[in-house]
Amino acid sequence: MAQEKLTVEIYGADIVCASCVNAPSSKDTYEWLEAAITRKFPDHQLTFLYIDIEKPIEDEKQLSIANQIANDEFFYPLIMINEEVIGEGYIQLKPVFSALEKYGYIAE
Repeated sequence: MAQEKLTVEIYGADIVCASCVNAPSSKDTYEWLEAAITRKFPDHQLTFLYIDIEKPIEDEKQLSIANQIANDEFFYPLIMINEEVIGEGYIQLKPVFSALEKYGYIAE
């Protein structure tokens, strides 16, 4: 089964979310996730996007998600793969890897 090209979006801010004390920053989470996913799925086409919710956002869909985070509907960092929320707040690898495998990605 050929896997589709996926976009992994990480929404976050420079300030660590109030309920995520002792968790890594959103930017650290983005870098850690990109490295871990690339290592586990090296031959797959993935695009990684970091969206800073405190900076101007032009994409309407991304702005909508950022507004939901601002309204406390989601915690950040928020991880989305192809518009599906995979994790929020304290991020763990297993659900992210499971989501990628659901799209046909095979670990190396």
